[in-house]
Amino acid sequence: MQLNWKKIVQYGLITGAAIVFVSLVGMLEAFDARDVIFNVLSLGRALIVVIGLGMGYVVALRTARGKAVPALVGGFVSGAVGGAVASLLVVLMTTWDGMRDMFINASPGLMKILTFSQDSLAIGMLYLIGTIAVLSLIGAAIQLLPNTPRRMIIAGLGAVLLIGMLQELLNVMMGRFGTGKSLARFLFGRKGLSAYGAISVFIVFSLLNGLWGTQSQHAKNRVNQLPASQRTTFNWMLIIVGIILLFFLPQIVGPYISQILVLVGLYTLMGLGLNIDIGLAGLLDLGFVGFFAIGAYTAALLTSTADLGLSNVINGQSGASYTSFWVAIPISVLVAAIFGVFLGIPVLRMRGDYLAIVTLGFAEIIRILVLSNFLQPYLGGAQGILNIPKPELGYVGTVEQMLPASVRTYLFPFASPEGIIKDPQHFYYLIIFGCVLIGFVAWRLQNSRIGRNWMALREDEDVAEAMGINLIAAKLMAFGTGAAFAGFSGAIFAAQVGSVFPHSFGLIVSINVVSLVIIGGSGSIPGVIVGALVLVGLPELLREFSEFRMLIYGALLIVMMLVKPEGFWPSEVRRRELHEGSEPIIVPEEPAVVAGQSA
Repeated sequence: MQLNWKKIVQYGLITGAAIVFVSLVGMLEAFDARDVIFNVLSLGRALIVVIGLGMGYVVALRTARGKAVPALVGGFVSGAVGGAVASLLVVLMTTWDGMRDMFINASPGLMKILTFSQDSLAIGMLYLIGTIAVLSLIGAAIQLLPNTPRRMIIAGLGAVLLIGMLQELLNVMMGRFGTGKSLARFLFGRKGLSAYGAISVFIVFSLLNGLWGTQSQHAKNRVNQLPASQRTTFNWMLIIVGIILLFFLPQIVGPYISQILVLVGLYTLMGLGLNIDIGLAGLLDLGFVGFFAIGAYTAALLTSTADLGLSNVINGQSGASYTSFWVAIPISVLVAAIFGVFLGIPVLRMRGDYLAIVTLGFAEIIRILVLSNFLQPYLGGAQGILNIPKPELGYVGTVEQMLPASVRTYLFPFASPEGIIKDPQHFYYLIIFGCVLIGFVAWRLQNSRIGRNWMALREDEDVAEAMGINLIAAKLMAFGTGAAFAGFSGAIFAAQVGSVFPHSFGLIVSINVVSLVIIGGSGSIPGVIVGALVLVGLPELLREFSEFRMLIYGALLIVMMLVKPEGFWPSEVRRRELHEGSEPIIVPEEPAVVAGQSA
């Protein structure tokens, strides 16, 4: 039996360092107040469980090559080394008087967690070393399992952890319905999942994952074998079911999740635009938030009833709206597209990092101009533009007044009884309509001659130009189209918030949009949607974890990029590019030479 002791010890040191890190930044003690499983497993101790299991899995995967004994021994030894490193933190906390002065989170509460509330320090340290070693051993054993049971166990454990973390939010959502209340009482304790609830969640999600893993391909084959007419009918049934689910989703999830979905939708609209620049045309644009700001300010100026609104400027009548939201939308899109073309003109010959720097400068120029005293009389400066009215649907208010109150919510969930789009649930439908419209336009462009020109431009500008593609027209079209989508998103943002301020258009917005395109899968329209859900929706769901939510989010992003560098839902071209050379090349055999013939 040959073991790579060097790697095993290295992974053990990483395990210990991870536990020390989450301890000293305060995560362990702060999360210990929350239970994943009520009175069984706190969220703080769940962090230790995740680190131990995960590193044991990695040790078996990287060092044992599927061999049982090296994997189990390596996992156990690595965990023991990690536990020993974590126990050194306990020793330092008890022997070094200045430890608390340097690390404020090195508190007695943390000591109690690490030593499992043992009175004897030595016994507590042995508990810590043994626990992490056993967890790492279990993680190694999970890695040795066949693919289907391994995925089932991981899915079940992940579901228990996620549902236990989101217990408060899920309780509120399920409490909106009678059946949901009964299910919530069974699943949840006072804090986190109940013991029976945790077992049930583990079994259900494990079985669902196993069923999907074993039957999904069979189901796909059966659908593909259907006659064309039946396959079309089946696809339309799925589309109808999806539309019904999207229609009633705000009523199911409530206002908080609806607000998160609105934010996800706004970033999806921007992502669809930037996906044209980066994913299709290969133009690295880091100043995309500038077009978002232009769309928002254009809509704000056109519709605001404050002093800066055009109604007051043109007619001298404060408190009135110069035009409606529905007229401001196409104007905002047009203005943003014009600015996109203007940006594209001076950067036509720039590529890569140089283009990124120029576009970044463009976004900063927009932000500084909006903040400047020079444009303050027109754009409000740091005080922004206020009193932006909500979109109105006049005919809806008229029709709703003719219907019973019990029917209005179900027939017209996208507006108030007065016909105003004002709540998150109302803006959800506007965002969904916008995403469908922009997604359809992006899909048609991607599969058109223009889209093929963009993809050729992304691969090699010189070759594309040699093939007769007009680089100037293609680049300007990409910049203008992407900017138009961002302007559309900005106009909806202005109406939804009711005011616009310069601080809403910082560099972090551009970085988030670029990240969601890459994380979802560059060049993929479904990837943009998935990327927005992960990049924007996940931090909002983790908001209850206060200052640690972005730390958790960053760690998850690192893991995701290591596991799936091509993104969650990449285009086929992107997947082939990143996995080129990872699959064996099959060389066709030379045809046999028959006597008297040349094969």
